[in-house]
Amino acid sequence: EVQLQASGGGLVQAGGSLRLSCAASGFSFDDYSIGWFRQAPGKEREGVSCITSSDNFTYYADSVKGRFTISSDNAKNTVYLQMNSLKPEDTAVYYCAAGPDCSPSYWGQGTQVTVSS
Repeated sequence: EVQLQASGGGLVQAGGSLRLSCAASGFSFDDYSIGWFRQAPGKEREGVSCITSSDNFTYYADSVKGRFTISSDNAKNTVYLQMNSLKPEDTAVYYCAAGPDCSPSYWGQGTQVTVSS
């Protein structure tokens, strides 16, 4: 059974940092990509970043390039999203998801990120 557990959200001031974690089980990182998505109130869910461990592929949305870094620790079956220089517009519920080629098939629960101005 595929399970994804996101954590690390919280309240931070603009310019601050947070690190999100996505603990995964039930599949191999060689088989699936892990992505981070977010949904702000009143907005559609959007893709933020994705990593494919098998070929070291990474993807970032333009809005987070240069500020967010995705990484994976295969030994711990965990993917991280380091978020620096946070902005109020980064406020959202963040979800991790797993699937082939960064297309989500399985979702974890969300973790709230709130950035105050």
